[in-house]
Amino acid sequence: MKWHLYTGPLVLVILWVLVSQFGLVDAFFLPNPLVTTAALGTLVVTGSILPDLLATLARVGLAFLIAVSVGLPLGLLLGRSEKVYRHFEFIIDFFRSMPATALFPLFLLLFGVTDSSKIAVAAFASMLIIIFNSAHGVMHTSKTRIRAAKIMGATNAQIFRWIVFWESLPQTLVGLRSAVSLSLVIILVTEMFIGATSGLGRQIIDAQITYEIKTMYAVILLAGVVGYLCNLVFVHVEKNIVHWGGK
Repeated sequence: MKWHLYTGPLVLVILWVLVSQFGLVDAFFLPNPLVTTAALGTLVVTGSILPDLLATLARVGLAFLIAVSVGLPLGLLLGRSEKVYRHFEFIIDFFRSMPATALFPLFLLLFGVTDSSKIAVAAFASMLIIIFNSAHGVMHTSKTRIRAAKIMGATNAQIFRWIVFWESLPQTLVGLRSAVSLSLVIILVTEMFIGATSGLGRQIIDAQITYEIKTMYAVILLAGVVGYLCNLVFVHVEKNIVHWGGK
């Protein structure tokens, strides 16, 4: 059994218990792990959190799908020519480095206070991460293998299909993994502050406003579990499917 996988969660729980037990933070504002877990269990068992969970997952899934549909082809295309990529590098890095929250007013003006604005800003920020990683994955493809393929008479299309695409895939997956996490973060934040009537983010802010502190922590914990599971999917793909990464 891989005991090291449990070290981080165990340390976190122990610190949480110690802080709560010794009263370093008022118990009202930081319930102990058992109280928080019980609150989360109640939300799950009663099904009251299910509509909000599904609403958040739907927004994240759609934002991520849009980001992949646009960002992946663009990244692969730009990466095929480093000179072309350099022409667009400033735009990509400028918006990629800008906090997504700074773009909220722009997307609100364009899409209004609707789900479209939430999904659009998450998709835009995630798309830039995917473009950056997939383009760099293509640009760092082994030049030796490409030259060998050309010597053997392979066409550009064949080289891209059988060498460039597969060699760029590990870096591309890093981008996808980061993008899905970013999509979740942005969707949660927009649900809190941009007129959402459902979603985990909305539940967190509502619980905070009404001082339902244990419920707030329970929903935060659930959001963390969702993010961790999304990350775990890509870790599994990287380890078991794209096993040639770095070789």
